[in-house]
Amino acid sequence: MNTTTPYRVTSIDVLRGLVMVIMALDHTRDFFHRTAMTADPLDPATTSTMLYFTRWITHFCAPTFVFLSGVSAFLAAQKRTRQDAAGFLVKRGLWLVLVEVTLITLGLTFNPSFNFIILQVIWAIGWSMVMLGLLSWWSRKAVLIAGILLFFGHNVVDYMKFQAEGTAAVVWQMLLTARGTVVPLDAAHLLGIFYAILPWTGIMLLGYSIGSWFTRDFPAAKRKQRLIMAGVALIALFVLLRWVNLYGNPTPRKIYPDGWSNVLSFFDTSKYPPSLQYAAMTLGPALLALAAFENLQQKWSGVLIVYGRVPFFYYVLHFYLLHALLVIVFFSTGHSAAQIAQVPFWFRPAEFGYALPLVYLIWIGVVAALYKPCRWFDGYRAAHRQWWLSYL
Repeated sequence: MNTTTPYRVTSIDVLRGLVMVIMALDHTRDFFHRTAMTADPLDPATTSTMLYFTRWITHFCAPTFVFLSGVSAFLAAQKRTRQDAAGFLVKRGLWLVLVEVTLITLGLTFNPSFNFIILQVIWAIGWSMVMLGLLSWWSRKAVLIAGILLFFGHNVVDYMKFQAEGTAAVVWQMLLTARGTVVPLDAAHLLGIFYAILPWTGIMLLGYSIGSWFTRDFPAAKRKQRLIMAGVALIALFVLLRWVNLYGNPTPRKIYPDGWSNVLSFFDTSKYPPSLQYAAMTLGPALLALAAFENLQQKWSGVLIVYGRVPFFYYVLHFYLLHALLVIVFFSTGHSAAQIAQVPFWFRPAEFGYALPLVYLIWIGVVAALYKPCRWFDGYRAAHRQWWLSYL
């Protein structure tokens, strides 16, 4: 049975496409901005307003994408038996973990020896899909309960003490507290754990739990009302928690002597690991955007839909395109072969880069260059039914 109507697919794809476009801005900054390797763009004491905004706006990307992955998983499951849907989620999740370790790491680093393996959002999505598959095989109620507990309760670990070294400490960090955790694998290889799994799993589980709002027989007006109510509630929760400054973030909000720095500090919530305050700050507006995009009829929305329909293809391709451009710039600006090997990114010296206006131009060019490949792949996938296409 067809479970979605065109405008529902449009609302999801437009928002997903939008966050994919914004996401590329952050990665363009990583590769090409002159202080990306040496300064924190969200530090009110050292940043500029434009640099802060450039980094902060991209905070919306990962939680929105993970949340929509949960919604899409629910909708896709309507075409399968519960056991088949759960099994597919487990297999696809494990496949995504493998892709993160290999294809994504190579695109990020261009290091064929894999001396630095990077575990980021695809890693977290993969393991979250595995857990979603197991929980959904049990029951939808189990998904909802686990999602609520993880989403609202994972910051309890901020008040817990745990051993700082050893295998158990690494596992704890992988699951809940990773913040740029670097683990030596041997004398020549490092593992960078940047995304703690379980807080992201909570976001995906809640996305799955509202998936029924997007089925064909769910009233559109009721869905829109619920999205607005949930979005406003999350924004209110963010403001309350941030103001009280006691729970929902690994570290308390810093107080500065001037007003503008305090504004910047107020919105500087923890992404690594994603705190409750961070999730509420980003997902609240995302739900409002979902409601607003239901009947969107704009020319630019058609472009976003193309990116939103093939997000994994876009995600992989944009890293390789950005890094290929970096290689060209690296050699054209007089750098030598002796400067290639940098940790974590090859061809990316720490003291290198350009001002923000040029970074924005590169970002726009990369996004534009990806449009036709994404449109081609979307058409190819629509016209073919090979089994492996369901994993992309």
